Parts: sequence; structure tokens; C-alpha cells
Amino acid sequence: MGAMPLKRRTRLGQYRIEGLLSKGGFAEVYRAYDTVEGIRVAIKLPLPEHVNPGFLTQFRREVRLVAGLDHQNILPIKTAGLIGEHFAIVTPLGIESLGDRLQRRMARTTALGFAEQLLEGLACAHRRKIAHLDVKPENLILFPDRRLRLADFGLARIVHRTLAASGSGTVGYVAPEQALGRPALHSDVFSAGLILWQLMAGSVPDWPFRWPYPNAARAEAKYSPGLVRLVRRATLVDERKRFPNAVAMLAAYRKLGKRLLA
Repeated sequence: MGAMPLKRRTRLGQYRIEGLLSKGGFAEVYRAYDTVEGIRVAIKLPLPEHVNPGFLTQFRREVRLVAGLDHQNILPIKTAGLIGEHFAIVTPLGIESLGDRLQRRMARTTALGFAEQLLEGLACAHRRKIAHLDVKPENLILFPDRRLRLADFGLARIVHRTLAASGSGTVGYVAPEQALGRPALHSDVFSAGLILWQLMAGSVPDWPFRWPYPNAARAEAKYSPGLVRLVRRATLVDERKRFPNAVAMLAAYRKLGKRLLA
């Protein structure tokens, strides 16, 4: 049994809880009001069973590693540490996740804008040889003016190691070699490729990732052959044939220029 969710108006230091946004197998996320700065924030509370001295040491190491990722498409951490009896990770509060936004119709230009911003954020990390390891729509947070930011860099890496150590299976947007315990930068490329396909076709390919992917005709009718080829290369099961990192994938995306739409 996990701890009970925090009630509305509960105080955590300078933050006043306003409601539960989401809960997963690793953490709860709350909407809260910062009584000092007068702004609303998101507070992620890892579940108590995951918080131990080893976790705290590992998380501090990860935060130092990713602190230099100052980029408009990466979600910054406002603060992270113990607040009372809770370990809390505080970040700016977005409007919704890309996972939420994908439930509604989306213009092609909007989809292409989100795709480029995802690759921009990942490329910033990959230039520093930092992999994310949990690139999925729920970790892409949308802000006003259609700004997309990739969240949970340090935490995602810890969660990955926790799952790998426990032998748990992985599904969804995870690359095949990562599911087998061999993650690398090209694993993020695979995940990003699946998200691009979902933006283009409205569905997510699944194992064994054979072409044509679901809704291929729909994607090919709306987007250029060059963009379809780019996504196919990014999502090849043989990681040696993919883009080696998001820097190379972003360069290929930009090379298409205006030749993105059918």
C-alpha cells in the first residue's frame, strides 16, 4: 500500500497543493501554488517505497549532470530535495502533456513544430552525451505559444536503471535494445521516431515494427516521402542503421527544409 495522496491545501514548505495531476508506478504529480513567487508549479513526489539513501545520492548526481542543459525545449528543475518528510521535484507548470494534446485533432504545421522542438531538446542533451531513456508523449510538456519541453531527464535515467535492475519488461516507446538492457543515444532516436510517426499518422507502431506501419497511407498522403523515410530510419530495429543520435536526426529533419508536407 502506498501513501495516501496529499489533500488540497496541504502545505509543503512554500508550496500549497491544489490537486493531483497524475499518478504512475514511480511518482505522483501535483499542481501547487508557490506562495513566495506567486506562480503555479508542478511538484513530482516519488513514491515513498522508491526513496532511499541510494536514490537520493543517485538523483543528486543526475541533477548535476543535466544542470547544464539550459535549453528552451528542456524543462528546467526549479528545486529538488527534501521538503519536510517528502522528497519533491519542482518544475514550471505546463498546460498539458503532448499525450493529452494527441487526443485532439492537430494541424500538420503544429505537428511538425512539435516534432522539431522534440528533436531540438534531445539534440541539446545528445551533444553532451546525455541520454534521456524515457522519451514519450507524457514526458513532453506543452506551454503557451506551443512551446514543447522535454521533462524528467535525471529522473528518467534513474527509473530506467530501477526497471533494468528488477528485470521488469518495458513497452510503449522504448527501443528494443534498451528493453534488453543496452540503452544508448540511438535508443532516444527510436523513441523520438515513434512519436514523430504518431504525430503524422495518429497511431503508434508496435513490435515487431514491420513496414508499413499502421496508418501509413494516411501519413504518406499528408507528409513528404523524405519525412516518411526519416521516421523509418529512426525506428529501425537494427540500431546500427538508425541515426546515431538526435543531432544527426535533427540535421536530417532540417535538411528537408520546406519539403516536409506532401
